[in-house]
Amino acid sequence: MHFAPNFIARGLVAALIAGSAAAALAQDKVVLATNWRAQPGHGGFYQALADGTYKKYGLDVDIQQGGPQVNNRPMLPAGKVDFLMTGNMLMAFDNIKQKVPTVVVAAYFQKDPQAIIAHPGQGFDTFADLAKAKTVLLAKDGQISYWQWMKKAYGMRDEQVRPYNYSLSQFLADKQSVQQAYATSEPLAVEKQAGFKPVVLSLADAGWSTYGMVIETRQDLVKNKPDMVRRFVEASNIGYYNYLYGDRKAADDLIKKINPDITDEYIEKSIPILRAHIDVGDATTKGIGAMSDERMKDFYDKSVSAGLYKPTDFNWRDAYTTQFVNKRTGVELRKAAAR
Repeated sequence: MHFAPNFIARGLVAALIAGSAAAALAQDKVVLATNWRAQPGHGGFYQALADGTYKKYGLDVDIQQGGPQVNNRPMLPAGKVDFLMTGNMLMAFDNIKQKVPTVVVAAYFQKDPQAIIAHPGQGFDTFADLAKAKTVLLAKDGQISYWQWMKKAYGMRDEQVRPYNYSLSQFLADKQSVQQAYATSEPLAVEKQAGFKPVVLSLADAGWSTYGMVIETRQDLVKNKPDMVRRFVEASNIGYYNYLYGDRKAADDLIKKINPDITDEYIEKSIPILRAHIDVGDATTKGIGAMSDERMKDFYDKSVSAGLYKPTDFNWRDAYTTQFVNKRTGVELRKAAAR
């Protein structure tokens, strides 16, 4: 059968257009599990979901929030989720030590938001002053992690520790007490409930050099679907630039819908704190989500020195990969917002 050349050409164009449309409609289904309820600190992910950035990158993303009664950690190695948000690098180190095949692919807090708060005017103005505190309110996770480093680096003593029950009542009732805090949580809650700004002593500024809010995935996804991992990280990076510097209304509306406890006032107070923890350090030149070998080695060495691990427990380099970060993805959005 004979076809005219222009008919063939039109057919080829139509086929190409149809193929392109099918490709545009094809979306990789991805599940991200967070480590707590929806909040401004997670804003970049909700921004990329709400404004279509994930869709633009060929991703159909489902965000499953964590919370006090939710343990998302086993979901990643079990294949129930594709990406997992965790608090710091200790969890990633633990996985490698236990031969759980996960790997960190991005770090969204260049400064760990963990802090110790104190009452103003009580003599706790520097991190070293905390060694004088009679009562240090810490949850179990803090006692077995950064407290061990604090003892080694600053001379803290176990007899100072009292359990933190996630209520401000003990702290507010005793001006000589100090307690653990998260930069965008307890300091703002103290100001709202008690009407004063507490002294906020950052663990990161004191030398606790872990990255915060890191994203883990499975090693098999990095090996077999590196393009999908790359697209997720890059879209999330862009989401954070747009959330921190652009129009974040759609993301905020989504966060408030999922977690009604979040208020506009809380969001507004959180944004400058988030910028000071996310878009700093290496992120200013390499892009949000940046990681470095030097930083990882420094934190690993401090963890070993504090007795959290033995040098023979695992190879720290297996806990992360920099192949998807440090590419300046989205940096121009910060510059555009500044103009």
